[in-house]
Amino acid sequence: MLVPSRRRLKFEVWIVLGLSLGQSAVYSVVQLLDKMTRAPLAEGTSTLNRSQSAREYFDLTYQLLDIIFALVPVLLVIYFLTDQRQASGDVGNQGSAFRKLGFNFARPGMDMMQGVGLAALIGVPSLGLYAAGRALGITTAIIPSALDAYWWTVPVLILSAIRHAVVEEVIVVGYLLNRFGKFGWSVPLSIAASALLRGSYHLYQGFGPFIGNVVMGIVFAWLYTRTKRVMPLVIAHALLDIVAFVGFSLFGRSVGLG
Repeated sequence: MLVPSRRRLKFEVWIVLGLSLGQSAVYSVVQLLDKMTRAPLAEGTSTLNRSQSAREYFDLTYQLLDIIFALVPVLLVIYFLTDQRQASGDVGNQGSAFRKLGFNFARPGMDMMQGVGLAALIGVPSLGLYAAGRALGITTAIIPSALDAYWWTVPVLILSAIRHAVVEEVIVVGYLLNRFGKFGWSVPLSIAASALLRGSYHLYQGFGPFIGNVVMGIVFAWLYTRTKRVMPLVIAHALLDIVAFVGFSLFGRSVGLG
């Protein structure tokens, strides 16, 4: 099998980003400019999980479709990273993209411990950074969930959190660091590019979340270069989003948020 050229791999990366988080980054910048030219950022609002229909089961259908189709670029990445020489003959597991990324259940206990630790490490400072950003007027009010209260609201929010975790960590960390390495980029440059992309598609929330996500991106990408496992990052990210989405949905309004 021919080894793809750098030029071909760069086209591949642009296609993946254009279908996923690169597209989100462009929209995020435009949304930020829109909010800044309407009113001060402190008066703006960013809603993460919106209701898409006033009819319960149509809303559920739209939510599930969004989650399913958002995962398609992840499948594309898995396809690109799979060694076709091994995949065609199923020789061992050397060609598995899941193994390359460390996106499997080879060490569930260690991955879970690292994921919980990372969630705690990132989560607590993020709250302080959000409060500081609001006080400085550089961060919008963030509403993690605006879904109506149905029997399926909490399960859908959990699935949404897992979706965000898988899409971001598999593509922005695992896939991009793999491809940046093949471009001949240094590890610090690769980590910086990955972290800046992560921050850019959060810009619609303001500059505070941009900074916070860049820092998170540096930590996550650095850890990945050490462990070559994306699973702890997925677990940490999912836990952070589950706490934010579900916690807000269940208790936000009762404590005066939203």
